[in-house]
Amino acid sequence: MNELKAQLHEWREAIGKWLPPWWSRAAAAIVIAIGIVLPFFFSQASGFLNATIIALAYVVMALGLNVVVGFAGLLDLGYVAFYALGAYCMGWFGSDFFFNSHVHVLVHGVSSTEAGIHLNFVLILVVAALLTGVAGTLIGLPTLRLRSDYIAIVTLAFGEIIGVVAVNGTSIHIGNGETLTAGAQGISALDLPFFPGIGQFSLLKLRPWYWLIFGIVLLVLFVALRLRDSRLGRAWIALREDEVAAVSMGIPLVKTKLMAYAIGATFGGMSGAFLGAYATTVNSDQFQFSFSIFVLAMIIVGGLGSIWGAVLGALLLSYINYYLIPDVLNNVPHSFGLDFNLTQLSFGIFGFLLVLVMVLRPQGLFPERRRRLELTGEIAAEDAQLVEQGTSPAS
Repeated sequence: MNELKAQLHEWREAIGKWLPPWWSRAAAAIVIAIGIVLPFFFSQASGFLNATIIALAYVVMALGLNVVVGFAGLLDLGYVAFYALGAYCMGWFGSDFFFNSHVHVLVHGVSSTEAGIHLNFVLILVVAALLTGVAGTLIGLPTLRLRSDYIAIVTLAFGEIIGVVAVNGTSIHIGNGETLTAGAQGISALDLPFFPGIGQFSLLKLRPWYWLIFGIVLLVLFVALRLRDSRLGRAWIALREDEVAAVSMGIPLVKTKLMAYAIGATFGGMSGAFLGAYATTVNSDQFQFSFSIFVLAMIIVGGLGSIWGAVLGALLLSYINYYLIPDVLNNVPHSFGLDFNLTQLSFGIFGFLLVLVMVLRPQGLFPERRRRLELTGEIAAEDAQLVEQGTSPAS
């Protein structure tokens, strides 16, 4: 087995030497071009296109949680809170929910005459990013002196608090008979995005929705890649590996941790605002604890700390959950004479997939290089070789 791994490593190095230095940029350009033209291969109301739109929204979520858990090593089990805040931003500032207000900014059609607060979708996206960024900072404050499981418990508590507030928000009055949320009844009839040259979005024409979330994904990917290679990204990784050593080397603990929470929350809020607009309704039933586990499973399956692993994990699990199980394989049990649908076993299927990945490939499907070396024992082998040669591993 070790010989096979060594051979594969040699092949990777050989391929890397033959590839031109600009091959990664060329590959990125090809992938972007394919992503742009992809909707033309499906009808405007295609189920696959609908699943792809949702999957891309989850990619943004996974990239945000990967900053917190993968880069900084802060286990967050309350990520659903930022999805909720982002979605409610869409409900508050893109509908007639605040019926006593009459605010209209860069909106078109019916939205420009209705009561309530109606902001352009881009402005709502900015507001959601700012609000969830502040919320991420506030949620991160109580965890500054905590580690590992204790952080998970605190973030889980905040996620549950947001869920309870969403349900009971009808009892929180903010003036003029208006409430904070609409509870399980939900805020409905949300404004559809409008862009000059494209016009008003429609729920029966999915291509504009796809291009919108695809653009958001590209923006978030660019930011995540730049952050990973920045001084802040290296500080996150240092804290993840050894917090005491990182602090002793001068890394500001409070600022670095809070930046991870804030940026991860910002990505989640942006995706939440988009999903709120796409669903055209925001209700408390959407914000369950299982959502946080689902997004966490994406980055675990893809590879903790790996940007491309988060993308792959989000696409894979989203397609399984929103397309493969309900649309393709749902009636398979009936063909074997069994009286149930596959959707009833969705949690069991995801549990089985997690166990399978953890047993066969614990580093994830597309792991970060350091994590791959740690979990395959290659780092220990390299250190041992250095010791045999009389060289310190730290050097």
